Amino acid sequence: MSNRSIGIFDSGIGGTSIWKEIHSLLPEENTIYLADSKNAPYGEKTAEQILQLSIKNTELLLKKECKLIVVACNTATTNAISFLRKEYDVPFIGIEPAIKPAALQSQSKRVGVLATKGTLASSLFHSTSENHAYGIQIIEQEGTGLVPLIEQGEIQTNTTKALLQKYLKPMLDEGIDYLVLGCTHYPYLIPVLKEILPANIKIIDSGEAVARQTKAILEQYDLSDTSNQKREHQFYTNSDVEILASFLASENNNIDIEYLDF
Repeated sequence: MSNRSIGIFDSGIGGTSIWKEIHSLLPEENTIYLADSKNAPYGEKTAEQILQLSIKNTELLLKKECKLIVVACNTATTNAISFLRKEYDVPFIGIEPAIKPAALQSQSKRVGVLATKGTLASSLFHSTSENHAYGIQIIEQEGTGLVPLIEQGEIQTNTTKALLQKYLKPMLDEGIDYLVLGCTHYPYLIPVLKEILPANIKIIDSGEAVARQTKAILEQYDLSDTSNQKREHQFYTNSDVEILASFLASENNNIDIEYLDF
């Protein structure tokens, strides 16, 4: 089991931000990544649609004999991970907006959360907010339209910048000092966000925490790969291979990217 791959899925290329953190911390592990770009964004779908897409992705990764699955999508985590953990006999790692560390460190007691509609509407998001943000004002903002732009590789465009300025204004008006990115696509917007936000506002996402949790679960279940075999990283997308490749251009570690209709 230990030399099998870590499986990762997301509603497109956003979860590659999580893959990079996992690969950085666990370079000895093989990985298989599913970019379900054809169905992005998950955040605009119903809870039942999100669940069915998550089941589809999970079963494909299990067919490829993955030993652990990272749900590298906030919307899929908040809507489907409880079911997946009950239904399938492999460990699952989920993604939640990093509200707890932001709430603990905020001086203004005002924290902004930029996330998809599906994440903000979920019961898991609300329970996390209630449990970890007592006495903190959470300013929520749906990032409608951002995922499709990122999926098209449009990061530094005027359209993307205008949307971000529109979404950030209510948060800035409330005096936030932390911005939580509640979608794995959004870390790719950090360079643009830093242009817009005052220097005192800190941006926080879940990537490093997810990588640490993946390492901990591998060790807990004795699944860490200790072999000396050559590492392989297989990426599958059901959309544009070239766009996915552009987000991985800085990586040259035995990466293979293929189109797959799933």
